Amino acid sequence: MWILLGITAWIAGWALNVWLAGRSASKITALMVPILFGLTLVLVWEALVRGFGISPVILPPPSAIAARAGESGMILWEDFVQTVIKGALSGYVMGCAAAIVTAIVVDRFDFLRRGLLPVGNFVAALPVIGIAPILVMWFGFDWQSKAAVVVVMVFFPMLVNTVEGLRDTSAMQRDLMRTYAAGYWTTLVKLRLPAAMPFIFNGLKLASTLALIGAIVAEFFGSPIKGMGFRISTSVGLLQLDLVWAEIVVAAIAGSAFYGGMALLERAVTFWHPSQRKGR
Repeated sequence: MWILLGITAWIAGWALNVWLAGRSASKITALMVPILFGLTLVLVWEALVRGFGISPVILPPPSAIAARAGESGMILWEDFVQTVIKGALSGYVMGCAAAIVTAIVVDRFDFLRRGLLPVGNFVAALPVIGIAPILVMWFGFDWQSKAAVVVVMVFFPMLVNTVEGLRDTSAMQRDLMRTYAAGYWTTLVKLRLPAAMPFIFNGLKLASTLALIGAIVAEFFGSPIKGMGFRISTSVGLLQLDLVWAEIVVAAIAGSAFYGGMALLERAVTFWHPSQRKGR
């Protein structure tokens, strides 16, 4: 019966999504399609787990995950504050702000661009599991070390995007500013920074996902008795897979909201860009 219910849910969800996708594009339709697809996956997951009698130690059903999330609301909130607010968000703000300031300095002095960007590409390729234990030893086991890991992860991708954005102006545009007797800083503020905004927001969106990943992974190498990474590692050892999945769901929602917020801010700031006008 459960397997039949899963197959029925999949067919019904597929047909409904095809019908919605064929209708005229609107904000409501664009929102409903992913929501219905997600609900279909949850229903199929629940039906298959129960239909095949899969052990909750291997894969708990969504209903068990939701029940555990309701029971452990305070734990999930404390872990969210420790990992997302203190670790990921603080490191994200510091890393991105430092990268933008450094990009302006690098753009002003060409020898820094030639010397620093190759080093940045090297550091960006370092695995987080390699640098996290070192930074935990340097900054301690609290959120400061997780913020340091996030800074390292987001700094160079943000730097590269900002530097490329600052160079994304045509010779005609720069010549026009010179005819107005505009100096370097005037040209930077009125021409080059606005032109770089699509690149900057691309870096901000990329860094928003890296920040959360970095903060969670860093907690595997040392953390106080709270945090998403800490809770996931200890709950796996205790075979509390429903709590592990509850933490994963919270992290996914936080990451999606973080990315979506950056995308909405990008639309508000870069409304003039052709890519944004096309989507309207």
